[in-house]
Amino acid sequence: MSKIVVVTSGKGGVGKTTTAAAIAAGLAREGQRTVVVDFDVGLRNLDLVLGCERRVVYDFVNVIQGDARLHQALIKDKRVDGLAILPASQTRDKDALTDEGVAQILDALREEFDYVICDSPAGIERGAHLASYHADEAIVVANPEVSSVRDSDRVLGLLASRTRRAELNEEPVKEHLLLSRYDPVRVEKGEMLSVDDVQEILAVDLLGVIPESQAVLNASNAGMPVILDEDSDAGQAYADVVTRFLGGERPHRFLAVERKGIFGRMFGG
Repeated sequence: MSKIVVVTSGKGGVGKTTTAAAIAAGLAREGQRTVVVDFDVGLRNLDLVLGCERRVVYDFVNVIQGDARLHQALIKDKRVDGLAILPASQTRDKDALTDEGVAQILDALREEFDYVICDSPAGIERGAHLASYHADEAIVVANPEVSSVRDSDRVLGLLASRTRRAELNEEPVKEHLLLSRYDPVRVEKGEMLSVDDVQEILAVDLLGVIPESQAVLNASNAGMPVILDEDSDAGQAYADVVTRFLGGERPHRFLAVERKGIFGRMFGG
């Protein structure tokens, strides 16, 4: 059965679009037909992260307004079979998205794909509500800092009360927590919250921890989901996340400071 998954956060800049692109690519690599939908109308960053910005002809708003058919706006990824993107408009505002239009498009995507990943705008306004309203599952992305965690708690409250599932008194949206930009050195110094601290505040199952990594910026600049950089710590962390999301088991990595052995301390290795 097809699932709609929203990737959301309480504040911007936490790695939400990076996460949506990486998880979508990872699911497609596992044989799941996956489409990722950019709900951030007016900004449109997802196509940049996926390296297909020059191929955008029609967008989400064009389809809603009847200027193009859905298959005209969908862009197939050239590197990962089974992955597609529905880009956002860069010239409209979020009022261009209508409740009925979004519902029709998501219903159509459900028929064609196993997973519909909705890359939500940050915050709690209309665009974020539309992205999360039809969700079956939610991945809440947070940085290990007080303001980000506090805002994520607000988002969790909205997922519990203002979604289609909540209104129909159905089984609640399944919530997952993903911590990004995690730096165990700063955690040890007390400059960041620990994983345990965040889980105690939010009380949501931990899907994964993504380390602070230059690989994320490098992949973004190259127009490539970081999960495809299999040698990087961030790429490996996202691969672990996808495995867990699909029901597999992987130990959580990159949580502790890497200690050098005696030879490493002696010779700087």
